[in-house]
Amino acid sequence: FESFRLIWSGSLGSSVKLPDTLLTWVPLTLAAAGLIVTFAAGLWNIGIEGQIVIGAIAAAWVAREIPGPPALLVPLTLVAGLIGGMIWGLFAGVLKVYGKVNEIFGGLGLDFVATGLATYLIIGPWKRAGVASTSGTDLFRRETWMPEVGDYSWLALLLAGAAVVGMYFLMRGTSFGLRLKAVGNNSRSAFLLGIPTGRYLLSAFAVCGALAGIAGTVQATGFHHKLVPSVSGGYGFLAILVVLLAAFRAAWIAPIALFFMALSVGSTQLSLRLGLDSAIGGVLQGILVLFALLAGAVQVRRLRLKTRAAEAALVEEVP
Repeated sequence: FESFRLIWSGSLGSSVKLPDTLLTWVPLTLAAAGLIVTFAAGLWNIGIEGQIVIGAIAAAWVAREIPGPPALLVPLTLVAGLIGGMIWGLFAGVLKVYGKVNEIFGGLGLDFVATGLATYLIIGPWKRAGVASTSGTDLFRRETWMPEVGDYSWLALLLAGAAVVGMYFLMRGTSFGLRLKAVGNNSRSAFLLGIPTGRYLLSAFAVCGALAGIAGTVQATGFHHKLVPSVSGGYGFLAILVVLLAAFRAAWIAPIALFFMALSVGSTQLSLRLGLDSAIGGVLQGILVLFALLAGAVQVRRLRLKTRAAEAALVEEVP
């Protein structure tokens, strides 16, 4: 109980830590919202980590190279990050649709390329004056930082909320969402029914990549205020766990992502106060996902047994 009290007070229960928790919640929520689309299409978009990194790189280029006031630069960094992530997502889509490369292997390869490109820029062309360090580039100009009210980046929170609401209505109330689910459930049948499966798969990668690119922009211009090698923060992989725990439902993404971030941010108190390793937060996250998957498997098994029993009873009634 003391551990959970410290996690709460070190994340959501503290006016000092709450802004940090919410700011880390934003990229995780954006990435998870994008993964809803690719999962609906039957795709494991492991390349989302690279899409976050490329989005951050594109936003960093705008922040470093283009002068102007905040009213111009902040939207430009967001658009650049969106386009960068979308293009990187489409690379994985092209490999999948036209090259017949499994999206897991193609995505992992693109992740390594994106991370290598970020490291090259940080220790090469964008290195700090007189220093070739992997700690990151020089801080961006303040005109490019995400706008804040107090300690809260209202724009980042607004983007995350809009992404969740948009995904909810996209997957539930549009023909695009319905057709995307048809492609994910049975791409062969969807193709025979006249749905251009290749186009929908590419669209799923593009939408997910765009949201991942915005997540990278938030990381670069709203959190670090510079480009760092680990700019993705592992949020892409963690978002996969969030979506699995949410059972692919957009409505549950925001609270589950907030719970995950509360564990991550608050678990640092465990090492300071109780002498426990802060990695226990990740252990708790993994245990939750495993139990959720186990519960889902039990539910599926029960449904199958009921179906078989009903079929057997029907056969007995037939003369």
